Amino acid sequence: MSNQTKQNDYTSEFRESAVKLAIESDQPVSKTAEELGVNKNTLHTWISKYHRPQKQKAGLVEEEHLYDELKRLRKENKRLTEERDILKKAAAYFAKENS
Repeated sequence: MSNQTKQNDYTSEFRESAVKLAIESDQPVSKTAEELGVNKNTLHTWISKYHRPQKQKAGLVEEEHLYDELKRLRKENKRLTEERDILKKAAAYFAKENS
């Protein structure tokens, strides 16, 4: 039961490799998922997110998937907003002190 509630964080490289293996393999996706130790529904989700047969370009390897980039940018945006707010407060404090 505890294994079902445990959330695994898989790297984008692992997800990409799993999708490639599932697509190129002759066996069912559920069998591939079982061999990788991934829930079959999770693997199906990854396939729908990351497999774009018409849009793939030969030799083009993305360093980050769009999902990973979005997560990174949201985290950076939050940090920058906090830094800006701190600087605003500091500027107001020093302006008040100099008056």
